[in-house]
Amino acid sequence: MTTILRMPGAPDELTLPALLLRNAEDHGVLPALSWRGAEDPGWHTLSWSEARRRVAELAAGYRSLGVRPGEIVLLMMGNRPEHWLSDLALVHLGAIPVTVYGTAAPEQIAHIARHSRARFAVLEGPRELGRWEPLLDDATARLRRLVVVEPGEAAGDGRYETFAALARRGAERYDPEAFEEGWRQVRAGDPLTVIYTSGTTGDPKGVLVSQRNVLLNAVALDAVVELPDHAEHLCYLPFAHIAERMLGIYLPVFRAGHVYLCADPSAVARTARELRPAEFFGVPRVWEKLAASVRAALALLPEERRAAVAVAGECARAYVDCRERGERPGDALAEEYGRAKSEVLDPLLARSGFDRLVWTASASAPMPPDVVRFWAGLGIVIMDAWGLTETAGVCTANSPGAFRLGSVGRPIDGVQVRTADDGEIEVRGRTVCEGYLRADGSVEPATDADGWFATGDIGRVDEDGFLWLTDRKKEMIVTSTGKNVSPALVENLLKEHPLIGQALVHGDGRSYLVALLVLDGELAPAWAGRRGIEGTLRELSGHPEVRAEVERAVAAANSRLNRTEQVKKFSLLSEEWGPESGELTPSLKLRRRIITAKYGQILDGLYTL
Repeated sequence: MTTILRMPGAPDELTLPALLLRNAEDHGVLPALSWRGAEDPGWHTLSWSEARRRVAELAAGYRSLGVRPGEIVLLMMGNRPEHWLSDLALVHLGAIPVTVYGTAAPEQIAHIARHSRARFAVLEGPRELGRWEPLLDDATARLRRLVVVEPGEAAGDGRYETFAALARRGAERYDPEAFEEGWRQVRAGDPLTVIYTSGTTGDPKGVLVSQRNVLLNAVALDAVVELPDHAEHLCYLPFAHIAERMLGIYLPVFRAGHVYLCADPSAVARTARELRPAEFFGVPRVWEKLAASVRAALALLPEERRAAVAVAGECARAYVDCRERGERPGDALAEEYGRAKSEVLDPLLARSGFDRLVWTASASAPMPPDVVRFWAGLGIVIMDAWGLTETAGVCTANSPGAFRLGSVGRPIDGVQVRTADDGEIEVRGRTVCEGYLRADGSVEPATDADGWFATGDIGRVDEDGFLWLTDRKKEMIVTSTGKNVSPALVENLLKEHPLIGQALVHGDGRSYLVALLVLDGELAPAWAGRRGIEGTLRELSGHPEVRAEVERAVAAANSRLNRTEQVKKFSLLSEEWGPESGELTPSLKLRRRIITAKYGQILDGLYTL
């Protein structure tokens, strides 16, 4: 919990500009934002006072461009300083920054541009420019000007401007009095951003969240998170996702933290090894991939060392079990765990840069139980949380003082949670969004007359108040016999085998379930190598020994499922799924509709006799 920071107002009246001023005044010399330079591998850093000055100058630049209070400005950039600083600069103008996923297809971009009625978009470079240029001549869109950070061969016809030119003009026109007077017009109830959902089905919806939604969520979340003062955050998820907006922009401003921007998501593991952060957040797929990397490294250790890690892991799990039950570990267990941690686990975790972690978390989807147990065996308790874009982030969270592995925790302060008759989770509170933006600029309420928001998630609340997720309501499979099946439950059991990295279970309206399985890109080659089998994932997927082992994995999962939930047939695919190829959202969730359409013939074939 933050204890050293002055709050420049009551919690429900806080604004991001007021907090940024507080940081510049009280913590001006502390680092705010770091990023790697384009020309050298070193880190460049702005202090809080320097960051605020850059924000002020950029605000002047965007004002000179014609940006007005209340209008949406679209951003499509990676995690780079121009993105972070522009977002805050637009907020200080009273405008509404909206980040679009960098993987968005042209038709998704066109939908967002038309729906938001944006006149301006700020893009990273030529790769983005090609998808946006047609909208400048589209009569159904209002887009009139593009700002490009890395312009390349962008035409100079007056409809393009370089970010460097905008920044220079802002520095020249910066008026301290006008800037200070301008941001003070921003109110807690004003829109802070619109987040367009990643669209697992249908067109993305624009979720309007206010300054108050976000900062009340920050206050409540801060009360259950135990972090060092001015903690560093490794920022690598897209800013189009509510999780990274909270963790990478809003919470660091609230806490006066230090953001390290990681522009290349594939460099996260390498950057973590370098920075050794105190906190780390990952969606379930990230934790799965990191666990696979650690498991692959463990497999290469000498047998004696692997045995020592196994013993230390059992001790760590026993220690975590005590904490989970709310008990104080006995002196003997505490001493044994301390020795295991210092002599075995910390040196192992240091290879990943995770030896200084004090807070680890996940959200977005239920964590596979075997992944949670794996990390607990290394002394890392992943504090699973739950929330949605519509709830401005977290609704429920585990905390060091009260957690249940496998649950998503208890409601944070100010949030009420209940389940409907069909198991759908409903929430109410002041962090629930203002509603959905309509194409005419009006807002459609997201809640019913009593303020309850139907989340679309299915779950239960146990006797201790912890929430347990089952699946998404729309993703539940109803077989031809009328039985309900949670695909996530079955998929997580299938993925417990190290060979299986990704899985999709199918069977809505069918008499039995089938599955599409994908080999794990790291563990499958290691597993095969130990057996003298070599080849690419495509070659391994067709190897008879690999196929036989996958069949045993499916049988092992089926032995833990009831008859309706069991997978009768499967197909082993040769390529991993990802956001670029369309099977995953940018936040690494399965796009079930797209996968089932893409592999429709294979799925149909699994139902032929």
